[in-house]
Amino acid sequence: MTGILLAAGETMAMITPLTAAPVDTADVFRVDAGGAESNVAGHVAALGHPARWFSRLGDDALGRRVAGQLAARGIDIGAVVVDPAHRTGLYVKDPGRGVHYYRDGSAASHLDAGDADAVDLEGVAVVHVSGITAALGGTAPVFLDRLIERARAAGIPVSFDVNHRAALWSAEAAAPVLLGLARRADIVFVGRDEAETLWGIATAADVRSMLPAVPELVVKDGEIGATVYEAAGETFVASAVVEVVEPVGAGDAFAGGYLAARLSGAPAEDRLAAGHARAALTLQTTGDVPDLIADTESEMLP
Repeated sequence: MTGILLAAGETMAMITPLTAAPVDTADVFRVDAGGAESNVAGHVAALGHPARWFSRLGDDALGRRVAGQLAARGIDIGAVVVDPAHRTGLYVKDPGRGVHYYRDGSAASHLDAGDADAVDLEGVAVVHVSGITAALGGTAPVFLDRLIERARAAGIPVSFDVNHRAALWSAEAAAPVLLGLARRADIVFVGRDEAETLWGIATAADVRSMLPAVPELVVKDGEIGATVYEAAGETFVASAVVEVVEPVGAGDAFAGGYLAARLSGAPAEDRLAAGHARAALTLQTTGDVPDLIADTESEMLP
């Protein structure tokens, strides 16, 4: 399989300590671009595949910084909408304490059906979205619905990362919405613990029972491993053992590695291994996308 990965959803300016120190004691910080969908695009681009990101950014210094950083990662940002009326979102990584969001009313929350209709799908092999867009409020959920509808009508596989963010909406509110979106996708990524929180199910097999019609269902189970269910059967690959510096972003890294391998036509075992390898790199940094690409990166994909 060849073609472009198109990822759509909010990216914010991310402030994070350079070390794993908490925000209130850290001395040095960096400002980076961070967002689930653009993170996936960054990992796919780092692995040698064309990747495009679509969203809205504010007409402000943070928006320009985000755009420049994503472009530097090799992501095509040519279609991104610059919104003069709404600001770029911001979040702060606080190692060991989670993430703090400052994104209410952001430019991305004003994505709408018109934006989805304007997205160029020519040459796109996979459209990647996440449940975060559904949680942003405003017109963003309408954008998400319309983009999925367009991709499916064009015969383009939709990749959906459930990506429940408790800081944005409760499990009770999110559960039916995210389940409905997952059932419309061709490739679904979901954490086993995430599925338990949302839907009260405890095992990967339970998740498969809830989503039996999804052609390619990937259930991640943290440091244990990940399982993919597809027509050819069930495949499990254990996670790599690494010293964790900061866990935020590892799920996006996994999806990026997996999808890059999928674009190469890799079998299930290699797709999962590529996901684990990319996640391992991210777990060892405080950033969402590692700045240093290992010399052995090419070994991740067949």
